[in-house]
Amino acid sequence: MSPLIADETRHCDVLVVGSGGAALSAALRAASAGLSVLVAEKSAWLGGTTAMSGGATWVPANHHASAAGLADSPEEALRYLSASAPDGWSQTEAALWQAFAEGAGEMLQFIERHTPLKFALTSEADPLPDVPGAKSQGRMVAPLPLRSSVIRQKGWKIRPSPLPQLYTYHETIGLDIWHHPLRESLRMAPKLVWRAVTRTRTKGAALIAGLLEGCLRLGCQVETQARVETLLTSSDRQVSGALINQRGRLLRILTSRGVVLACGGFEWDAQRRQRHFPGAMDFIASPTTNSGDGHRMAEAVGAELAHMDQATIGGGIPGRYLGERYGLSVFFQYEPNAILVNRQGQRFVNEFTFNLGEALDEREADGSPKQLPAWLIADASLLSRSPLLRYYAWRTPGWLRRAPTLTALAAQTALPPAALQASVTRFNDFCLRGEDGDFQRHRAQAHGKSDTRLRGGLLPIKRAPYIAIPFNRTFLATKGGPRTDRYGRVQHKDGGTIQGLFCAGVAMANPIGTRAVGAGTTLGPNLTWGYLCGRTLAEGVPETFLPEALSCRD
Repeated sequence: MSPLIADETRHCDVLVVGSGGAALSAALRAASAGLSVLVAEKSAWLGGTTAMSGGATWVPANHHASAAGLADSPEEALRYLSASAPDGWSQTEAALWQAFAEGAGEMLQFIERHTPLKFALTSEADPLPDVPGAKSQGRMVAPLPLRSSVIRQKGWKIRPSPLPQLYTYHETIGLDIWHHPLRESLRMAPKLVWRAVTRTRTKGAALIAGLLEGCLRLGCQVETQARVETLLTSSDRQVSGALINQRGRLLRILTSRGVVLACGGFEWDAQRRQRHFPGAMDFIASPTTNSGDGHRMAEAVGAELAHMDQATIGGGIPGRYLGERYGLSVFFQYEPNAILVNRQGQRFVNEFTFNLGEALDEREADGSPKQLPAWLIADASLLSRSPLLRYYAWRTPGWLRRAPTLTALAAQTALPPAALQASVTRFNDFCLRGEDGDFQRHRAQAHGKSDTRLRGGLLPIKRAPYIAIPFNRTFLATKGGPRTDRYGRVQHKDGGTIQGLFCAGVAMANPIGTRAVGAGTTLGPNLTWGYLCGRTLAEGVPETFLPEALSCRD
């Protein structure tokens, strides 16, 4: 079918591509100003990675912290963002950090006013406590449970999560589900049964349900199985709409205000992923729809792409999701008798460090991975303490390696046996002293972390059989894409702004990259960037910045 011949033409003020947190936040803010909004989701499921998530949301200077007497300010948040960022990032990201720090609290209040969602503080601290501007509590929130019946229009399918959704995020970090799933389930049984009977959603599913209902109340049109294939341009650097393929029918959508790209990362685009993340990987923990559509379309109209080597990365375990092989992002390295070693058999990181993905993705000068392939090394007591890990190992033969000696384990993993033995011996010596002389892992508990998954401490690796688990990169989302200004407007590679084109979430050149600053620094900033895009579409750029905006069109 020719892209110039459409089956139908529609008009709206704003087209939002995607249906995750950033997308629905943008749609909600734009619609609240009376703009007509069309949300296009290429899957049959709504919610993207957000719906699959734990719902942890990092929002500095929010009203819940203020009500609890926890002092915070946009200035302190900006100090924390600036001080924790990689070298050189402030030159390009300072204005975006400031916009986020100033807009995050406003975003959270707006969402609670215009949706049935309510959030509550968690007990978590900023995970980089020594960085100026860090807070011991108050920036982490998560949605409270929400019944499916809040969505008055029936028939919408919210993307299911591969992890149990009956527990709230607050309960997940407060209980010890990882080590004692049966005990915790029995303790929570009445509440869990009631949630199942009443079809109550928690975590990311609750977040999407609430955002969706807010958007529908404000008149947003939502289309599923609607893949946006091409951006339409009315002139050089002016986006005027898009072509959508919806179940074989081609729709021409013409917009009066703009198009927001919030359709996820490019981790499922194998070619692009290999270009920017060469080397070993284990799993992808996002929907297969995150295949870089926004990147491709933005590139086609001249957008500047940046931070393409940034991603939310961790370890993963094998699972099944909607009938397909899938990686569960689980922090199973938080165990006292487990270490991570690189391909030389050498320990290379504090296993309890928050920014573990940055260590896993460390690069050589030529861009190739420095540490990979990596392995988690432990002993038999790891499995006796972790029934869920034992279950997933049973379901996936060959994933977890066992051997009676470290030498035999080295043969199974192609690790240098002498180096592996030396690494384990050195770690065991640290355990006897109670102090990690290489990476100070023993200090992890001093940060006051409440997450019971973090069972800090040092226990020796000495009980056969010895265990090795692949621990390469598992992708939750890539974080590179079209560069934007503080208003969410996409920038052209030759300078200036592409009028009518906005980008938010992990589809954008995210100003918080692999080096995250809190457990919720995917959702919190993404919701805020969507909100800022919607606000710009509704209100325009403040007059003080109008000369800059006009010059961009020259």
